[in-house]
Amino acid sequence: MTFEQQWLEYDYNPFILFNADGKIISVNTEAQFLLGTTTANTLFKLAQTYASISFGFKTTFIELEYGRYKFFGLTVGYRDEEQIGIKLYQTPSFKLNTKKPKGELTNIFTITDLCIATQSINSKAIYTKSYDPTIPEVIINSNLLIKILNKMYSCVSENKEIDTKVFYRIGEHIKFDEKKYSIFSISIYADKIDKKECTELKALTDNSNYYVEISTTLTINIPMITA
Repeated sequence: MTFEQQWLEYDYNPFILFNADGKIISVNTEAQFLLGTTTANTLFKLAQTYASISFGFKTTFIELEYGRYKFFGLTVGYRDEEQIGIKLYQTPSFKLNTKKPKGELTNIFTITDLCIATQSINSKAIYTKSYDPTIPEVIINSNLLIKILNKMYSCVSENKEIDTKVFYRIGEHIKFDEKKYSIFSISIYADKIDKKECTELKALTDNSNYYVEISTTLTINIPMITA
């Protein structure tokens, strides 16, 4: 593998090369993860839709979402009728000016269980959960996290079923002081999300170093800082 090929392979943004029939010729590492949330056919049709009229490259700024992936644009390129490539540009999971979180070593599962227990009082909703046991204790402002999680649960309190997942975000990292940290997420899934409560949630997180994704799910992304 050449140096240029290595750059493409480990790019944070997914890249896929198709043949004329929509069969995948090659993908980079990030695109392999993306294909776990959508189909090759969907991305091939996307490439056809946003390709330039004549041979060449065309970049389009457009908001797209596939599972946990969110994109703000894409580039499509082709030199002949035999192959077409597409590269999608990921929206950052964190604010660009995020500072390294401060706090104490905390068991995330204990915090999450506490918030679920608090929210389930006088609630008829069924709470389910799925935790990745490999996630260690992390340094975090536990009081702030409890406030954010409680507000996230308030956004979905009117649902009959509320599901919580704590999972490791494969291939995603953030840097603080030139050191790279892995990322994990706490996601809350429900059929309906209260927009008014979400406005208050956004106001709360805007004043913190944490970023919450508000879409069909509610997700807070947390760096895995253990020391």
